[in-house]
Amino acid sequence: MDNILSVRELTERLRQVVEQRFPYAWVRGEVTNLSRPSSGHVYFSLKEGDALLGCVWFAGRQKTHERFDPLTGEVWEGGPKPSLAHSLENGQEIVCAGRLSVYGPRGAYQMLVDLAQETGRGRWYLAFEELKRSLAAQGFFDQSRKRPIPDSPRRVALITAPTGAAVRDFIRIAADRGLGAGIRIYPTPVQGDDAPPRIVAALEEANRQGWAEVAVLIRGGGSIQDLWAFNDERVARAVFASRLPVLTGVGHEIDHSIADFVADLRAATPSNAAELAVPDQQQLIRRVAQLEQNARRAVAAGVQDAAKRLEAVRAKRCLST
Repeated sequence: MDNILSVRELTERLRQVVEQRFPYAWVRGEVTNLSRPSSGHVYFSLKEGDALLGCVWFAGRQKTHERFDPLTGEVWEGGPKPSLAHSLENGQEIVCAGRLSVYGPRGAYQMLVDLAQETGRGRWYLAFEELKRSLAAQGFFDQSRKRPIPDSPRRVALITAPTGAAVRDFIRIAADRGLGAGIRIYPTPVQGDDAPPRIVAALEEANRQGWAEVAVLIRGGGSIQDLWAFNDERVARAVFASRLPVLTGVGHEIDHSIADFVADLRAATPSNAAELAVPDQQQLIRRVAQLEQNARRAVAAGVQDAAKRLEAVRAKRCLST
C-alpha cells in the first residue's frame, strides 16, 4: 500500500510537474469571470470554447504602465501605455504571460500572470455589441416607449428559476417591505441553451393570463456565459412586445444585459428589483402620516381663515347699525 498517495502528496507532485514543465508560458484566450476584490489582486479566467484557465494577477505583479510591447519586446511609439491590470474587462481577447502552478486548496491549476496584452474583443462581446446596435437602430431602447412601473402593484409575475438565492431574496425582501402583494412565480431556466425560449414562453404566458400588473425577470450573478440567455434576441423581442411593464434584475450591478436595455426599468440586482417593485411599507406609513398632518394643517388653516372672515362680517354689521 506504499503507492497510495495522500491528497496533499499528489497535489504537491502535480504542482512540481506543472511548474517544471511550464516555467513560463504565453496563453491566448477570452477574459471571463473577472473579479477585483479589495486586496487589489485581479482574478479571471481565459476561455476558449469549453476550456477554461483560471488566472490570478497579484497586486504586487501589476504595473501602472508598460514601456514595451510584451509580445514583441519593442518599445511603444509615443511613450508607455497603461497596463491592462486596471482596465481588464470581460470579453476582451488577450494574451497572458506567466507561470503555471497548482493551487492546492482548490485542486486546480492556474496561471500566475506577469504580463497581458489585448488582441481584440472576444466572440461573446462582439455578438453582444452587434445585437445592441441592431436593436437600438430599431428603437428597442427608446425612452419614449418605456412605461412606468406601478407604484404599489398588488400582483407581480416573477419570471426566474424556482430555486436559488435570487428568488429567495426577492420573496424575502418583498415580504418584509410590502403590504401583501401577490407573487406568482413562472419557473424557467435562466442559463443554458433552453433558457431563452423558456423565458420567452413564461413572459408570454404572464401576458396571456392577464393576472399580473408587472412582470419581473431576475437572475443572480455569473459570468457573461451564465447571463447570456438575457442577451438573446428572442428574449429582447419578447420584452419589447410585452403588454405588461417589465422590470429586470439580472446579475450584479456592473452587469448589463440586452434585456436590461429593452426593459421598462432596470434594477441593479435581483434584490434591488424587489425594492423597486414593492414599496417599503414604512415609507408608505410615513407618507400617510405626513399627508394626514398636511390635511390637519390645511383644515386648521381653513377654519382659522373662515373665523377671520366671520369676524370681519360681524364687524361690518356692527358698523352699519
